[in-house]
Amino acid sequence: MIDLYFWTTPNGYKPVLFLEETGLPYKLIPVDIGAGDQFKPDFLKISPNNRIPAMVDHEPTGGGAPVSLFESGAILLYLAEKTGRFLPADLRGRYDVLQWLFWQVGGLGPMAGQNHHFGTYAPEKIPYAIDRYVKETGRLYAVLNRRLADREFMAGDYSIADMASYPWTVSHKRQNQDLNDFPHLKRWFEAIAARPATVRAYEKGKALNTNPTVNENTKKILFGQGPELIKS
Repeated sequence: MIDLYFWTTPNGYKPVLFLEETGLPYKLIPVDIGAGDQFKPDFLKISPNNRIPAMVDHEPTGGGAPVSLFESGAILLYLAEKTGRFLPADLRGRYDVLQWLFWQVGGLGPMAGQNHHFGTYAPEKIPYAIDRYVKETGRLYAVLNRRLADREFMAGDYSIADMASYPWTVSHKRQNQDLNDFPHLKRWFEAIAARPATVRAYEKGKALNTNPTVNENTKKILFGQGPELIKS
């Protein structure tokens, strides 16, 4: 059994997509980041960076003690290696997927996240910041659109690279991106959205988080974190 510590963020949905695709038994454990659950001591033992998702695999390959992981990219890679699915075994295919997984982790996610913050949540609307992150998000969409011009998914077959990237495009309207400007990306987006595993994953998230609004109290928790919160 896998315990998946989850909340309804783009990173949170990544491993849920994988688990729903493969049918691995798992339990969703909600971590309400707007209420500060990510700072609870038991959760910090699993995720020292006080971020979701995090995971504990109680039945790791080869047996032994449970395996505990944080960081969504590491979790996807672990699950792919555990199951032998959604990551090619051959050298070239494997690294084709991994380079696009890391592209999302290091590029699309952080840039779209800053887009969300300055465009939606920041108390002061700073035109330079909004323009910078909207443009960079658009550039990354264009990179992905070009990549998808001659292939169905990011590395050919559906893979953990697609599972990592798709949740960050779900909020394209909030990112001030029009999918009609990126026709290959739009086709890819619609294909993943229609997968039964994707539908199930997002239905589970909606059932857990019935009030996804961010208010002034949750903003203080989500965006007011400094070094003083990390205790030695």
